[in-house]
Amino acid sequence: MGAVNTTYTFTATDTITSTKMNNIIDETTITSDAIIGTTLEVASGKLKVRAAGITSNELASGAVTYTNVQPISSMTALGNVTGTTNLISEVSILDEDDMVTDSATALATQQSIKAYTDTKVSASFVRGTAVATTSGTSVDFTGIPSTVKRITVILDRVSTNGSNNLYIQLGDTDGIETTGYDSDVSTRGGDTAVTTGFILTRSSASSSICNGIVTICNCTGNTWISSGNVVESSTVNSSTGSKSLSATLDRIRLDGGGNTFDAGQVNIMYE
Repeated sequence: MGAVNTTYTFTATDTITSTKMNNIIDETTITSDAIIGTTLEVASGKLKVRAAGITSNELASGAVTYTNVQPISSMTALGNVTGTTNLISEVSILDEDDMVTDSATALATQQSIKAYTDTKVSASFVRGTAVATTSGTSVDFTGIPSTVKRITVILDRVSTNGSNNLYIQLGDTDGIETTGYDSDVSTRGGDTAVTTGFILTRSSASSSICNGIVTICNCTGNTWISSGNVVESSTVNSSTGSKSLSATLDRIRLDGGGNTFDAGQVNIMYE
């Protein structure tokens, strides 16, 4: 047996034809005698690469290149932040709750992202300290930051000893402004327009209980718009208003309209 084997042979008198030659090729198989070394093997008369048969002996020098993976610095990752096609390099991972570095190329940890977000969300809504409306004719909230764009006034069982209506008035470093308001309040019984403040109630009665929320938003510059709903006893007072201050708002007042407060409390929230 040689390197190849075929089941088709010629006799002394056979004529060579293309058909016979094709049959010889089709029926020829390779034998194991054709194998030198351990790189190849014969399977069903055909050559195949032996499992694990290719070693460095079969590879030319420099035919395969590779780079060893080296240890990298702590708090870094491999990447490319150059903005162009480039080799990978170490990219910093920063664990900063305040994001103070403000890097355009560093990564942030999950913990620092959560801490930064939680801080910003909690800081965006500031609640003041509730003030009892049990004496005096007005309650002022001062020191409101110049960056504030929305203020919410919260009335909890507020009442006075008279029948004058409640107002909200705005102010700046020059004090509370008591003119220039375009304000209106409406109930099922009618409506009332005033210019001395954001009016909250209409046709009040002595010691009537007021609960509600009034939202005052910055429109542009020093112009503020109010919208509120205050329930006085069983009457719903819906109010709106507009006021342009002479300077940046830094204070707000709940005014009893000249009457003295005798019950309840008021607070503000701002953002």
